[in-house]
Amino acid sequence: MRSIWNGAISFGLVSIPIKLVNATESHSISFRQIHLDDGGRIRYRKVCELDGEEVPSAEIGKGYEEADGSVIPITDEDLAQLPLATAKTIEIMSFVPADEIDPLQMDAAYYLAANGATAAKPYTLLREALKRSRKVAIAKYALRGRERLGMLRVVDDVIAMHGLLWPDEIRAPEGVAPEVTVSVREAELDLADALMATLGEVDMASLHDDYRDAVEAMIAAKAGGGFEPVEAEREPAGGQVIDLMAALEKSVRAAKASRGEVDAGAADAGAGGEVTPLRRKARGAGAAAAAPKTVGGKKSTAASAKKTSASASAATKKKSTTGKSAATKSTSGAAAKKTGAAAKKAATPRKRSSA
Repeated sequence: MRSIWNGAISFGLVSIPIKLVNATESHSISFRQIHLDDGGRIRYRKVCELDGEEVPSAEIGKGYEEADGSVIPITDEDLAQLPLATAKTIEIMSFVPADEIDPLQMDAAYYLAANGATAAKPYTLLREALKRSRKVAIAKYALRGRERLGMLRVVDDVIAMHGLLWPDEIRAPEGVAPEVTVSVREAELDLADALMATLGEVDMASLHDDYRDAVEAMIAAKAGGGFEPVEAEREPAGGQVIDLMAALEKSVRAAKASRGEVDAGAADAGAGGEVTPLRRKARGAGAAAAAPKTVGGKKSTAASAKKTSASASAATKKKSTTGKSAATKSTSGAAAKKTGAAAKKAATPRKRSSA
């Protein structure tokens, strides 16, 4: 790989000659500007505003424009002679735990390669010291006309450097968070945790740019004359979430189905069927015995329904008992009446027949 900067790492009194190599590259597809009528390229020409002539790159330099509009020429030699220790040196200032670096500060990434055989020993020493300490080095360096902040860490057997933004270059997130007050229930957090656990981890090496693949396929089809545009199906964006719990439960089932963790019926239900609540965590005995919640001074609907059901059951039982008692009473009365009639008949004297 081609180096873009040569210098040294200053590690106390140890100097390590290194070469700076880009650690990342862009695979995005670039387009040219063209004239729609004839397909001709649109080019930009660098023209001097004083004489109107086009200026070649070799005759173009740098200059600083002051408030009154006057320009002060600045050459590469002027910048190289600045009294900065970091002009050709990556100066390590301290070592800190990696989690103290805010990811918002991360910028471009570079590999630091040992420059020559004599650099191998101190380079390896610094690499192994970083490994054993489990820390990263904070350094200052100058590149492309400005002093920068960097973080050195170990990647495999190489020292990598991440450019860092200065702390005053990070904007405060004012007015970004929701302005309304929102409360999140424990049940919703439980479902969110379940969704996170179901999605699990991903192999970063397996991720790729689907958009770039689609653009390359379209370009190949247009070049071959067989391109037929197909409108992609897009789900409506920006809709309001009506039932957050239902959406979370569907998401959990869909994620499990995509990983083959549930059967096809459950997957179909998660795709668009009726929402079946997931099993909640069991609450303690104290919570089960607690009094019903009240809303606006009245008992909850569930408590009212329970009371109504109990009253209906008691009424049914009372009615049944009353009916049984009435039937028993009626039977007893009939028996008593029959017995009385028999006794009266027996007490009445028979008339004697005349001779």
